[in-house]
Amino acid sequence: MKRLDGRTAIVTGSGRGIGRAIALTLASEGANVVVNDLDGIPAEEVVSEIVSADGHAVAFPGSVTEDGFAEEFVDTAVREFGGVDIIVNNAGYGWGSAIQNMSDEQWDAMIDIHLEAPFRILRAAQPVISSAARREHEAGRIVQRKVVNVTSILGLYGGAGHLNYSAAKSGLVGMTRTLAKEWGRYNVNVNAVAYGYIETRLTAATDGATLTVGGRELATGMRRQDRDALLARIPLRRAGTPVEAAGAAVMLTYPEADYVSGQVVVAAGGAEG
Repeated sequence: MKRLDGRTAIVTGSGRGIGRAIALTLASEGANVVVNDLDGIPAEEVVSEIVSADGHAVAFPGSVTEDGFAEEFVDTAVREFGGVDIIVNNAGYGWGSAIQNMSDEQWDAMIDIHLEAPFRILRAAQPVISSAARREHEAGRIVQRKVVNVTSILGLYGGAGHLNYSAAKSGLVGMTRTLAKEWGRYNVNVNAVAYGYIETRLTAATDGATLTVGGRELATGMRRQDRDALLARIPLRRAGTPVEAAGAAVMLTYPEADYVSGQVVVAAGGAEG
């Protein structure tokens, strides 16, 4: 028996990077996974990798900020696998600047993807989860479900040039702790994982790389001198890997974490902002 046999997980932003590693780790533990990515091809590639390893997964491409996305995302899990047991709100990106240079569009974009989208997904999942919990209670059973919200050490400690991102990620911590209180009666553990510097395409030491989101071409990656300075402040003296990042999130979905709720696990190599 694997730890998550028969459970169904929905994971946003799981076609690449940390989300991909989370989806693959969940599947390796027996979970059915609904894989989401902004682009269809990466999502389908992760599904193919899971299925080729005798796992179960379906792709659900699209932007988490689109109207109707949350309801259709949850409905896909119910239709394909019969319910929702694990929710991982992982999708996101950065678009920062100093406050005097920050536009309303920049502010709104970070709030939308890092705070509004998780809210909508969790709201859409509530009727499914509460109904399942009611049936299980009537049958004398307890099924522990899990929510893992991906935040950042920037949401805990702040970061110059990232006011919008930090504010949204900090808000997600508040959402996590509040929902742990609201959903405890449904036997749902709600936790968050705050990442530090994890090596992905969004944080790689590349000069001039860009990312296209919503028709906007945004600079991504880090200048090498900035990366070197960041690494020097990490006690472990290195960036984390996506697999290590996934481990910090997925361990919160295991039965061993059934009495952990309303907490923030920091995966940052000892760094504190």
